[in-house]
Amino acid sequence: MSQKPERSIAVFCAAADGARPVYRAVAIELGETLARRGIGLIYGGAKVGLMGAVADAMLAAGGHVVGVIPHVLVDLEVAHQGVTELHVTSTMHTRKALMSERADAFLILPGGFGTFEEMFEVLAWQTLKIHSKPVVLLNIDGFYDTLLAFLDVCDREGMLRGNRDRLLVATTVDEALRLTGA
Repeated sequence: MSQKPERSIAVFCAAADGARPVYRAVAIELGETLARRGIGLIYGGAKVGLMGAVADAMLAAGGHVVGVIPHVLVDLEVAHQGVTELHVTSTMHTRKALMSERADAFLILPGGFGTFEEMFEVLAWQTLKIHSKPVVLLNIDGFYDTLLAFLDVCDREGMLRGNRDRLLVATTVDEALRLTGA
């Protein structure tokens, strides 16, 4: 069992693998790299998709993995029972609050609505000065290019009020971890 790390990164990502094998490969690379650097993982607690891939890679490399999952997903049998710590929450809201509280930074991999919602919430919290932790998007093979272009439009149209640069963007695991301060 791994020792509790001094720093931890919350990773938001899909409970699916996606259409391209590169997404899973990068999730595995991230898990291995975090473990090798002694950085803890806080994630959504699932055993499936990119979430499962990053957690399994961390665990295989001896890393400290904290899963935070609402009971509704435990009931659907997607909880990863092999993580270092598994926290079961009553709601998605308490899940996100616990993840945010325990994380030193946020890193976003490819995902869907849940991943987008988590990313935008921590960005909104940062804008409101609820936290000052880095929020880093790992744009694997251009997965988020159109979203980033849309955010540029929002900024040009005055809707982000100069806060567009709060979302840091990386294209490699090493660059993403550097931007998180790890």
